Amino acid sequence: MASEVHMPGPVCLIENVEGQLTANQEALGILSAIEQPVVVVAIVGLYRTGKSYLMNKLAGKKTGFSLGSTVQSHTKGLWMWCVPHPQKSDHILVLLDTEGLGDVEKGDNQNDCWIFALAVLLSSTFVYNSMGAINQQAMDQLHYVTELTDRIRTRSSPDQDEVEDSDEFVNFFPDFVWTLRDFSLELKVNGEPISADEYLENSLKLIHNTGKKEKEQKLNLPRLCIQKFFPKKKCFVFERPAHGKKLGQLESLQEQDLDSDFVEQVAEFCSYVFSCSKVKTLSGGIKVNGPRLKSLVITYVNTISSGGLPCVENAVLALSQTENAAAVQKAIAHYDQQMSQKLQLPTETLQELLDLHGASEKEATKIFTENSFKDIDQVFQMELRTKLETKQEEFLKKNEQASSDHCSALLQGIFSPLEKDVKQGIYSKPGGYCLYIQKIEELKKKYSEEPRKGVQAEEALKQFLQSKEEVTNAILHTDQVLTQKEKEMEAQRAKAEAAQATAKLLEERQRQSEQLMKDKEKRHQEHMKQLAEKMEREQAQKREEQQRAMEHQLQEQARLLRESFQQEIRRVEEERMKLQQRKSKRKWYKL
Repeated sequence: MASEVHMPGPVCLIENVEGQLTANQEALGILSAIEQPVVVVAIVGLYRTGKSYLMNKLAGKKTGFSLGSTVQSHTKGLWMWCVPHPQKSDHILVLLDTEGLGDVEKGDNQNDCWIFALAVLLSSTFVYNSMGAINQQAMDQLHYVTELTDRIRTRSSPDQDEVEDSDEFVNFFPDFVWTLRDFSLELKVNGEPISADEYLENSLKLIHNTGKKEKEQKLNLPRLCIQKFFPKKKCFVFERPAHGKKLGQLESLQEQDLDSDFVEQVAEFCSYVFSCSKVKTLSGGIKVNGPRLKSLVITYVNTISSGGLPCVENAVLALSQTENAAAVQKAIAHYDQQMSQKLQLPTETLQELLDLHGASEKEATKIFTENSFKDIDQVFQMELRTKLETKQEEFLKKNEQASSDHCSALLQGIFSPLEKDVKQGIYSKPGGYCLYIQKIEELKKKYSEEPRKGVQAEEALKQFLQSKEEVTNAILHTDQVLTQKEKEMEAQRAKAEAAQATAKLLEERQRQSEQLMKDKEKRHQEHMKQLAEKMEREQAQKREEQQRAMEHQLQEQARLLRESFQQEIRRVEEERMKLQQRKSKRKWYKL
């Protein structure tokens, strides 16, 4: 059963004390208890731009994240609020509010860059909040996105350069949402109304013909980064929510006290986030839950604190080590549970035990496969296989011992009356040997008819009869009816019978050995089949991710070509207009 989340308010997830980032243990403990997939929405932006208000609305509350009403930045570090997802059952919505960027009191933007990078790394929907229109000043303020190539690595390869690294950002970067607060412009181009998304798309078009290539590159870098890094982009515009001093009282204002357009715009924003924000997903299609998000937080923060660059591949590998080890334990626990519930020792046959082990092993392997990922060189799968083989050996020994103990007790019970008669001398008389052998055969038949003696039935009987050889020989030699020759013949018969029993036992052992080899080969084939299926699923997921990245790259190339083509058309049109003007001037001079 999935755990429930009860957070009356936000808690600090990543503390920022004098520029030092540390993960908060209370928040990590909350994440540890969340078994459901998480949809992570992070918001960043300049301080005092109303980020926390939007996050409170997403949480369905009027208060929670600190709004503040002064020119000071309130939120420090990253604050987290986990609430049940309002539209997706068995999902948790994790809201991350960040400290305001560009706070003059900090005096150093390095910390802001790390806050920005962490919000990108941890979220599945990344909201950038700013004031007013998207102009060059707004683009300049978004310089943090251009620094991500200096802050994030996708792979740990030492020969991987920044350009190759950034090409892979689109595979794991979140969806990008730009929210424009106190927006007062009309959404029109050439007199025609456009949507907020079209406004964003137009704003991200590259700037050309400034006359200075270096200046163009600097102006276009934020645009290129947003286009290249983020797989999906969305824009929302918001009217000013209220006027005057009411702006500082948003927490206490009722909806009827707010601008009606603003209320509607906030509702549209929340609806989009609820319906379109995806579960946080890692490379390979691994859906993130609370413990996985906790692992990412710890890995990234520790790397930054130690002076390193967060590496997505390393974070996923660190997570896989922990999860794969846990998957092995979970699989073994399931195997143990199944065997303890279904296995009754001793089993009637060896095959009964092998079949039960095989079924339990298959279920255990399936559980491991479902809970493991990025098992490099199948290290953990081989560990599981080794442990299951060890457990099979243990059960084989336990089964033999249980069978041996049961058969010994059974033989003692069946033959105890005979032993009593021997002690009383009933068979120490003429013709007693024949009576004794006849009784032995009756008791052996009775023993053979007993059910569930197990795999040691023949071995136990052989050893028991061997232990009675002295008694048998003594009765044989004291029987006065039999001649010496008959006694010798009877002794030979007994030896032949013992040899036959030994041969039968060896044959049974050989058959069991062949059963074990056949079962081992069968389990190996099943293991290879499951491994091949898992590798195929992983390869298919990888191909799908590569296809998405390729499609995004082609779309960006096509868009850039369209922009370049349109720019060229405008240039040609301008040249044509200039030419017409010059022709008109020459005609006027001639007149």
